[in-house]
Amino acid sequence: MTRIAVLQMTTGIDPVANGSTIADAIAKAAGEGAAMLFTPEMSGLLDRDRKRAAASILREEEDGVLAQVREACAREGIWTCLGSLAIDTGEGKWANRSFVVDPSGEIAARYDKIHMFDVDLASGESWRESNAYRAGDEVVTVETPLGRLGLAVCYDLRFPALFEALGRAQCDAIAIPAAFTVPTGEAHWHVLQRARAIEASAYVIAAAQVGEHEDGRRTYGHSLVVDPWGEIGLDMGGEGAGLGFAEIDTARITEVRAQVPSLANRREIAN
Repeated sequence: MTRIAVLQMTTGIDPVANGSTIADAIAKAAGEGAAMLFTPEMSGLLDRDRKRAAASILREEEDGVLAQVREACAREGIWTCLGSLAIDTGEGKWANRSFVVDPSGEIAARYDKIHMFDVDLASGESWRESNAYRAGDEVVTVETPLGRLGLAVCYDLRFPALFEALGRAQCDAIAIPAAFTVPTGEAHWHVLQRARAIEASAYVIAAAQVGEHEDGRRTYGHSLVVDPWGEIGLDMGGEGAGLGFAEIDTARITEVRAQVPSLANRREIAN
C-alpha cells in the first residue's frame, strides 16, 4: 500500500500565492506519510486574460512555482506530480506542461498536453486553447513509488488513443489533472475517469481545480482517485479546495488484471 495526497485547488492569478499553497501542501502531505502529491492542471496560474497572464508565463528555468515545488520536494523528501504549469516555449506559444518531481527536487518527467481545448459550449462558454498553446506530441510514463505512472492533462481524457498507448505501456497509475468546466464536469467527469481506469486496469488520479476563480471562471472540482475496477476511492466534492488522501494498492492492480485480462487480450483493429 502506498499513501498519496491529492490537492484540490482554486488557483488564482498570483503565481507566488499559488506556489506557496502547493509548497504548504507538500509539507502537509509528507507529514501525513504520503509518498507522492498530485496537483491540478494550471496549478501555478489560472488566468483567462492572456495579455495579463503573459507577464507571469516564463521559461521553465525561470518559473518560480516550479522552483518552489522542487525546493519543497527536496526539503520534505516527497514526490510531486505537478499537474501542469503554463510554460513559455520560446517559440511563440506556451506549453501546458506537467512535471514529475522526485524527492531530491530533480525533474523526473515532463509531459506537454496533447489535445487542445477548443470548444463552444451550450452554456455560452467558448475556449480556444490552441490560440496560445502548442500541443505536445509525446506519450510519457515514469517510474514512481506507485509503479509506472502515465501522464495526461484534462481534455486528453476524451481521447482513447492516448490511454490505449498508456495501457500498452503497462501503467500502474495514470495522472489526469484538470480544470474542468462545470457543465462538462457534471455530464462527463466521473464516467470518463472511471472508464479510463477500467480500460487501463490502472489507478486514475485526477486532481482538479474547483470553485470561483479570480479570472471569473468556475471549475467543477471532484478530484478523484479511481481503482482499476472503476471503484471511486476518493471524491473531494465540488465545494472547495483542500488536501485529500488515498491508498494505492499494487495488489489490487494484479487482482483486476488476473480477473479481466483485457490488456493481454487486446488485438489490433485494422482500419
